[in-house]
Amino acid sequence: MKKIFIGMTITAISFAACNSGSNTAENKKTNDTGNMSMMAMDSTTTNSKPSSLNEIISHYLHIKNALAKDNSKEAAKGGKAMMESFAKFDQTTLTAEQKKTYENIASDAKEHAEHIDKSEDKIDHQREHFATLSNDVYDLVKAMGGGQTLYQDYCPMYNNNKGATWLSETKEISNPYLGAKMPTCGSVKETIK
Repeated sequence: MKKIFIGMTITAISFAACNSGSNTAENKKTNDTGNMSMMAMDSTTTNSKPSSLNEIISHYLHIKNALAKDNSKEAAKGGKAMMESFAKFDQTTLTAEQKKTYENIASDAKEHAEHIDKSEDKIDHQREHFATLSNDVYDLVKAMGGGQTLYQDYCPMYNNNKGATWLSETKEISNPYLGAKMPTCGSVKETIK
């Protein structure tokens, strides 16, 4: 009877040890997989831009497309939405260099977006501010990436032949400075990927 009891105890200890070992191995595997997922997530987060930069670009393109269609009311809506996107922009994921670039550009860009918003019935005034806003957004995209292919277009005739640039999501020219008067005036100056 004593031998049976000792045999059962040894068997129970062996099962406990085996289960404990396999749980440890399984836990280690799960933890390693979890750690790999976290590392992949961290590298994805580090290399990607904040989602609100996508919003800023989207609202910029909204303004551009509205001006190309001579729609000052729609451009004003885009200006307001763009100001709101700048206000909620999350800088925590930016590198020190990107943060410095953003801080140098943001207040100026917000001011131009605000002018576009407040000048609903003054499309020429909106276009003046859009020219400077386009330079600001170009600098942001060059520093942080645009998340999509963008084209920097150039109109040589705007502002008494001084010219101006803008960003577009399409290769086809749709001129926000001259609108319906000369919708295809301009050329692609740079492709930004």
